[in-house]
Amino acid sequence: MSAYIVGVLVPLVVTILFRNSKNMKKRGVPTDVGGEPGFAIRNHRFPFPVSTHWEGVTTLAELFEQACEQHRDRFLLGTRKLISIEVEITGDGRSFEKLHLGDYEWLTYGKTFEAVCNFASGLANIGHVKGERAAIFADTREEWFIALQGCFRRNVTVVTIYASLGDEALCHSLNETEVTTVICGQKELRKLAHISGQLDTVKRVICMDKDIPSDTLSVEHGWTITSFADVERLGKENPVKADLPLSADVAVIMYTSGSTGLPKGVMMTHGNVLATVSAVMTIVPNLANKDIYLAYLPMAHILELAAENLFAAVGSAIGYGSPLTLTDTSSKIKKGTKGDATVLMPTLMAAVPAILDRVRDGVLKKVNATGGLSKKLFDLAYTRRMNAINGSWFGAWGLEKALWDALVFKKVRAILGGRIRFVLSGGAPLSADTQRFINICLGAPIGQGYGLTETCAGGTFSDFDDTSVGRVGPPLPCSFIKLVNWPEGGYLTDDLPMPRGEIVIGGPNVTLGYFKNEGKTRESYKVDERGMRWFYTGDIGRFHPDGCLEIIDRKKDIVKLQHGEYVSLGKVEAALSVSPYVDNILLHADPFHSYCVALVVASQSALEEWASRKGIAYSDFSELCSKEETVREVQSSLTKEAKKARLEKFEIPGKIKLLCDPWTPESGLVTAALKIKREAIRKAFAKELAALYTS
Repeated sequence: MSAYIVGVLVPLVVTILFRNSKNMKKRGVPTDVGGEPGFAIRNHRFPFPVSTHWEGVTTLAELFEQACEQHRDRFLLGTRKLISIEVEITGDGRSFEKLHLGDYEWLTYGKTFEAVCNFASGLANIGHVKGERAAIFADTREEWFIALQGCFRRNVTVVTIYASLGDEALCHSLNETEVTTVICGQKELRKLAHISGQLDTVKRVICMDKDIPSDTLSVEHGWTITSFADVERLGKENPVKADLPLSADVAVIMYTSGSTGLPKGVMMTHGNVLATVSAVMTIVPNLANKDIYLAYLPMAHILELAAENLFAAVGSAIGYGSPLTLTDTSSKIKKGTKGDATVLMPTLMAAVPAILDRVRDGVLKKVNATGGLSKKLFDLAYTRRMNAINGSWFGAWGLEKALWDALVFKKVRAILGGRIRFVLSGGAPLSADTQRFINICLGAPIGQGYGLTETCAGGTFSDFDDTSVGRVGPPLPCSFIKLVNWPEGGYLTDDLPMPRGEIVIGGPNVTLGYFKNEGKTRESYKVDERGMRWFYTGDIGRFHPDGCLEIIDRKKDIVKLQHGEYVSLGKVEAALSVSPYVDNILLHADPFHSYCVALVVASQSALEEWASRKGIAYSDFSELCSKEETVREVQSSLTKEAKKARLEKFEIPGKIKLLCDPWTPESGLVTAALKIKREAIRKAFAKELAALYTS
């Protein structure tokens, strides 16, 4: 046999073996569970759900205190110094705030623990008594973490509220939980002052910022206002003994961001959150005190709250940032200065898919704008690495991989500091294109997870060595995942080639239920004959042969068209959002019509680039979105993506409306986790949707 033939056959054989070995690896295995009959899977490494990873630790307060004892002199919390604020005026008269931020200033574990103990004592000194609840209503920052841990040391249940929450939902959350103390920032304090007449139980406000706005004076609004620093000082001068919680005590009442109607408060015990933190501890490879975590997602979201408690538990450093200051080109960063990631150089970060989509789109925009040899090199490097990830022996491996990393991808990795080694993604489905892009360009695995507030973000989590896309991994060690039949939707556990059904999650991470909402709790939560608590998610999934879960549908998102076809809105939106022209999209289906329509928030950069290539003249982006040729171009792109995703003809929107203004949490059209608020959008654009069916 010639050397040439051997050179061809050996790589092919190795590739085949490599692929087979990957496919045969069992990540989740069937298990026997109680409750409603179904098809259940557990993590292959753990026969029983994990409650705690740390011996003798049963609460988040104990976990934090243990970490502070072990890592006393290491950095824990870091915040960038504000050097200056400038206001830039655009040509059309709009003003934008730009920040010049300096280096990170750090608190060690020891100093943070002192601050936590002082805050806990100060809380008691200003009159907050046992049994009362405190709310944290602020953007993610170091004071948020200190306040949370301080409340835990007094066994105070913390009500978490998104900083972007609207007035109605804010009043509902505070009044329903009868909050007496609100801990907030200056911006949120102004919101509270605006609705003060509608708040029934608030007695005390603790402002995280030193400058308290004069128009929020306590005499006018019926509450006392104390600065965060003064609460710490008062606690330091008058220490109070800790009143530590038990595992079954409610640590947090977390209000969902309310994608439908008013938000619901989910009651999480210390044991619930600890179970998820413990499970993820076993998933992230080599998690240790050398890691640096970039914190910028809302801490009122369970993904961020669990992540920060996890990284603090192992001695990692947590540097705070924000989505608007994340990179050197972020909207609030002064031109010529550095974003959070560049300064911090994190090794770990959590993200929601919308953030990762923006990173991908930003890189591609820059690559396309550069053009020429640089673009050709990027495309070649990307293709070669894609082949390797897909298991081809003829992709870029070894020295060639190192070469492409040095020549091409090093510049991309510099956007997020250049040292990212693991990304946690959750909150919504991550597109296959974005997952591959981040894998290749950042050179880091993405742990894509599936979970809900009601399960403390615990559910499934993809293994770091799993390079497949479109799946959310096997069950976390704290969870059992069960599929139960949903005959109305045609999803059954005996379907071939894979069992399908509604996803039900069981384990110590499943929360107690909804605060003051027994009806909704009974509807969604069940306790089986073995005492295990289960949550019925409403999501539809299927199990792959290796025990990994794929989300394929959602019960509430299915609409029946005029001729009897069923359309899954979320599934179609996920497929169409891959179009480069789409910044956001809502699919609308009406039972009285035979086709769907869609509202598309257009990507300004992509459409303007297309218009430039085509020589299309326009005065502003709004005019460009209204042009017939623009609508045709976007519609054509959506149809192309729909065909690639093998959607049925009736699932492809027959007509679309292009929108030029983005949907933001402030507008009330998306949640803080950037999920669309379907009913709010339908109401806001009722005329536009009606016109699509009548025009």
